[in-house]
Amino acid sequence: MGSNAAPAPLLSVVITVRNEEDHLPQLLDSLLLQEPPFEVVLVESESRDRTWEIAQEYARRHGDLVRVFQHPGSRGIGRNTGVEHARGAFVAFIDGDCYAAPDWLHALRGGLATAAVAAGRTVVTGTHPYGQLERVELYQSGYDVTYPSCNLAYDRALFDRLGGFDPRFITAEDIDLNLRAVRAGAAIRYVPEAVVYHHMRATFLRFLWQAFWNGYGRKQLTEKQGSLWGRYRMSRLLAGQQGVIAWSRLAAAFAGYVTRVLTARDRRLGNGQPPSGAPAR
Repeated sequence: MGSNAAPAPLLSVVITVRNEEDHLPQLLDSLLLQEPPFEVVLVESESRDRTWEIAQEYARRHGDLVRVFQHPGSRGIGRNTGVEHARGAFVAFIDGDCYAAPDWLHALRGGLATAAVAAGRTVVTGTHPYGQLERVELYQSGYDVTYPSCNLAYDRALFDRLGGFDPRFITAEDIDLNLRAVRAGAAIRYVPEAVVYHHMRATFLRFLWQAFWNGYGRKQLTEKQGSLWGRYRMSRLLAGQQGVIAWSRLAAAFAGYVTRVLTARDRRLGNGQPPSGAPAR
């Protein structure tokens, strides 16, 4: 007897990439193994390597399954552009320096069946000790809103209603979106079976540079959302800062936070410019 179950809705995987020629084939190959129906919508932002050529090659080989576009700007701008082109009832986000486990989308679909937002488990690959540090969690209404957008899925209707990612953010645009989603009444379902593998920063200096911009983004978050210090679990945060590497990350993030404070002040005085070197995607 045939099944009367309704077909699964289309899920659009949105990626924004810049200078990811080393990782992009592994990412796209991992996505092509996912449970259908899905599509891949890739937005490339001013790469200086072969990222765009690789993306075009996959689009030629896989037709409507992989669609590629170009648009400059921040990660938030790139992801919003991708969602504009997406055709799915749900959108899932993954980064260019990641790759997905074969049942990633199947697991995320399970989470989206019971909540408007589903967050998977991100596993850092590599042997450097700085890759094993936990993220700095922030809570709203009992939900962890720091689940990163390298492994995050949204009901498209909710994403559109929230206005998508705020393009002004350099980092922490995913925290801002999750925070607004929870405040709008949405639940975030954590799905540990939805695994994404993330390549850690190649050098300790790059790791600290990323921590700097994460701190910068956290200050942008307080500028928009108000004071959030009471929503951090400070005892857990401080307990996790063990060893030179952890404290170095915290110091780099604090430097980014202070840089944003000074930048915002200079902008109010009319004589400041955003700092150079910010991540573009």
